Amino acid sequence: MNINECMHYAKDILKNANIEAPVHEAGVMLCKVLKCGRTYLYSHGDRELSIDEKAVLDHMLVQRTGNIPLQYIVGDTEFMSLRFLVTPAVLIPRQDTELLVEKTIDLLNQGKTGTNKKVLDMCTGSGCIAVSIAYFCPECSIVACDVSQKALDVAKANSELNGVQNRVELCCGDLFDAIKGGQKFDIIVSNPPYIETDIIAGLQKEVRSYEPGLALDGGADGLVFYRRIISSAPERLNRNGWLAFEIGYNQGEKVSALMKESFVDIQIFKDYGGNDRVVIGQLIP
Repeated sequence: MNINECMHYAKDILKNANIEAPVHEAGVMLCKVLKCGRTYLYSHGDRELSIDEKAVLDHMLVQRTGNIPLQYIVGDTEFMSLRFLVTPAVLIPRQDTELLVEKTIDLLNQGKTGTNKKVLDMCTGSGCIAVSIAYFCPECSIVACDVSQKALDVAKANSELNGVQNRVELCCGDLFDAIKGGQKFDIIVSNPPYIETDIIAGLQKEVRSYEPGLALDGGADGLVFYRRIISSAPERLNRNGWLAFEIGYNQGEKVSALMKESFVDIQIFKDYGGNDRVVIGQLIP
């Protein structure tokens, strides 16, 4: 089979399995199999796949029709226009989280915190937040922590892949317990687990069956990690420091209320879907 035929073949299999974007995913798989870019597929449609290449494609299709997320199958994804490796040890970076990175970068670049500042990324997972901030704010240093060493191994690989390993320090431990000594930061940023425990069973199979539950479960009301971070953040922030969170679509007011005791200038930002997605606040002087 040539590339054009394989595109139709893969698309039909994915479509019949009710995969939402069968054409896009068929193209991603073929690019991975052939180690090429999308343009190559369109310009070399008559290029025949080898027996081995076809076998790899078929294996990917079996995995995907079994609801394994595409990103885990191909092993990487794009976030903030950068490439990130992903494994089942970490959540798949999502476009919604780019808003959290953008707002954090705004704080660093618009004079609210200045340059040569230190950022703490809690619950870093793949490292997509920490690595992106380090990449786009080269004068900043980042500490990224996670309770999972396997997640930190992925974050380490991503810091190296994007050339920021010298400015991203990785620490393993439970939230602030991971931070060595009395370090303080100008910004603490986090995309913590925030899905209510009872809701997880009703999520898409791709999420509930394959993404790490440790990175999803935010407790009975989804707010467990927000409470823990907010209560300890003031002693870990420098004067005029900022706290920035990704939140669930219905958590803006709840998280803001939790922050009011220690933070001012609290703002909620909506994602492109119109849902509350990011909350930021400045430490009360």
